[in-house]
Amino acid sequence: TINNMAYLLMDMGELQEARPLLEEGLRGRRETLGDRHSDTLSSINNMATLLTEMGELKEARPLYEEGLRVKRETLGDRHPSTLISINNMANLLMDMGELQEA
Repeated sequence: TINNMAYLLMDMGELQEARPLLEEGLRGRRETLGDRHSDTLSSINNMATLLTEMGELKEARPLYEEGLRVKRETLGDRHPSTLISINNMANLLMDMGELQEA
């Protein structure tokens, strides 16, 4: 699938090449599954992770925020997937130097 190709490129360090594939995969999942589906949330997180690895922290932030918000609404604060998203958000905030918020 398109996402598998993107992950392979990411593993190879080809981040710029992976980006349009992840963007397309996320767009497709939003259109077909909706914004709250677990596969869409996975794609949101993967896109945010790629952007973080590329140093695009400001672009990654709204994606991490969206994923965390939806997981809290649908799964609750103590679900393992929500806790992973909380951790991802905290790591991003630390990377951005926003230690108080993290």
